[in-house]
Amino acid sequence: MSSRKEEKERLRREREERERVAAAKAKRTRLLQLFGGVVAACAIIAGVAVAVSSGGSGADDSADVDEGRLEAAAQRAGCVYRSFPLEGDEHVTEPLSAADYKTNPPTSGPHDPEPAPDGLYVAGNEPEIGNWVHTLEHGRIIFQYRPGVDSSVVAQLEKLFNEDVAGSGGGYHSVLMRNNTRMPFEVAAVAWRHYIGCREFTPKSIEALRAFREELVDKGPETVP
Repeated sequence: MSSRKEEKERLRREREERERVAAAKAKRTRLLQLFGGVVAACAIIAGVAVAVSSGGSGADDSADVDEGRLEAAAQRAGCVYRSFPLEGDEHVTEPLSAADYKTNPPTSGPHDPEPAPDGLYVAGNEPEIGNWVHTLEHGRIIFQYRPGVDSSVVAQLEKLFNEDVAGSGGGYHSVLMRNNTRMPFEVAAVAWRHYIGCREFTPKSIEALRAFREELVDKGPETVP
């Protein structure tokens, strides 16, 4: 009799032990599932954050531009500083004119597949609009002057063009050319999605153009050496 009671007691203890082990295993499974769900949710949130912060297409790399500095420099010089939405970046082979862009001078938009090389262009030999807009996409700064401007103004722009830029030498990633879009400014500097324009040139215009280059050179979405 005693043996039967002991056997029943042993079986009961074994059953309870099996139930305890099964319950513990089920609890661990639920915890792992919960943890996995949290990790997956975090990954989704992180992915959304990266997509938002990257802007998707990388259309603009100028988020760190000190626009307050540029606005102040422009105001001191009697000029205007503006930044603009992206007008597009597709390559086209047909000739382009100022009418194909929403800003004058243009700051982004469709352009020729071939960018204009850096450098100082003699009046009458300036690159076509579609070529120099492509140059902007590569992070270049383009200094422009209106046709008919006094030669002394061009000389001061040439001096600015030849200044050293952050230890990289004169003319670094820059273009100087006569404007070919009938812009409303006597002098201007253009970057991808930005420009600063002066309806009348003054000595302070040079300071504003210099600040513009310092802030925006190499800030294009496809900057190349």
